[in-house]
Amino acid sequence: MLKILIPTIMLFPTIWLLPQKWLWATTTAQSLLIAGLSLIWLGLPSEAGWLFSSPYSATDPLSSPLLILTCWLLPLMIIASQNHIRPEPLARQRTYITLLTSLQLFLILAFGATELLMFYVMFEATLIPTLIIITRWGNQAERLNAGTYFLFYTLAGSLPLLVALLLLQRDTGSLSLLLLPHLQPTLLNTWGDKIWWAGCLLAFLVKMPLYGAHLWLPKAHVEAPVAGSMVLAAILLKLGGYGMMRVTVVLDPLTKETAYPFIILALWGIIMTGSICLRQTDLKSLIAYSSVSHMGLVAAGILIQTPWGFSGAIILMIAHGLVSSALFCLANTTYERTHSRTMILARGLQMIFPLTAFWWFIANLANLALPPLPNLMGELMIISALFNWSQWTIIITGAGTLITAAYSLHLFLTTQRGPVPHHALNLQPFHTREHLLLALHLIPMALLILKPELMWGWCY
Repeated sequence: MLKILIPTIMLFPTIWLLPQKWLWATTTAQSLLIAGLSLIWLGLPSEAGWLFSSPYSATDPLSSPLLILTCWLLPLMIIASQNHIRPEPLARQRTYITLLTSLQLFLILAFGATELLMFYVMFEATLIPTLIIITRWGNQAERLNAGTYFLFYTLAGSLPLLVALLLLQRDTGSLSLLLLPHLQPTLLNTWGDKIWWAGCLLAFLVKMPLYGAHLWLPKAHVEAPVAGSMVLAAILLKLGGYGMMRVTVVLDPLTKETAYPFIILALWGIIMTGSICLRQTDLKSLIAYSSVSHMGLVAAGILIQTPWGFSGAIILMIAHGLVSSALFCLANTTYERTHSRTMILARGLQMIFPLTAFWWFIANLANLALPPLPNLMGELMIISALFNWSQWTIIITGAGTLITAAYSLHLFLTTQRGPVPHHALNLQPFHTREHLLLALHLIPMALLILKPELMWGWCY
């Protein structure tokens, strides 16, 4: 863990002491080096499941893929932000990269925490850099409104979790993730216990987000700069899924009865947000709503508490992290040229930018879960686990899959096909930097097909 944490902390003096000429190149190179170093987590053997680096931080097969995804995303965010942050004053450029790096630091500490309270503190700490990125570097005038939604939804969901954790500490005497699964399960019979159960999960369901508590997400995504959208879609939503996996193991006897309304909401959300995507005109808004749809499937997979559900959930989280981040990068490259997020104004771009159309095509096919990509693997495992739990769920999950395919094709055809409008004829060509950025998203996803057991979590 220290092999990654110390270079990440050393990024801060690098950012503030470098001359302007070398700022972007050196920070990108150093963060890529950290991302390369993080791959050692994949090959570390762990006899008891956990691999310790200190009494308070450890990795296991569930957290390792998410830690590597966190480290992989920082250089990609720096590469993606280069174009629109470079014209700003030097101090603001340094502040921006510092916020991205601090976000990586908090996320590594959150995913590597062995104490639930430390996880909670880091879970909340990620809120601060994200909020500053959205409210200071957002695109539109509504960014303050989006930041307020993001802050208050997350805080309102998280405070019951803090109370629930303090109650758990009082009853069991420990908040260690190593001890809690092995303690004697308490018989939870009263209404108060059921409220405690909801308090434990509410923060994670808002963060994922569950349909009904999702209103902050499209606003935050649409208003955030490209790095904000990337980190929100790729990692911050996964904090919710990861937290749920850690906590449901502790809440085990109660989850079987109490999870029904949340599973129903998650499945209904797949249909509803998919339908919303079909009539979106805003490029970033469509990709944001598609994230809600995919994370609804993940929430349902975790709440039914089976090994297949858990495995499918983590595979889908990793695959969705790479794919939705790539889609936001593509949406940003289009926005930087057309200065509009309206999809119909970007039509016909395949004729002008054929290689970029190829990236759009691959990212959309991955989004609609084309075999043999990891997205399909995750979705199939969750759908199979849900079908085994209740056969009626196949109607909703099947309809959700069809709607996903429909809006992914709608996104591709609207932005890439059709006649080229006159205003698009003199657009700036795509840079090597942008092609490299998309290759670094989609090549790892393709490589995961060859060795999917790297992201199966506990269940292999």
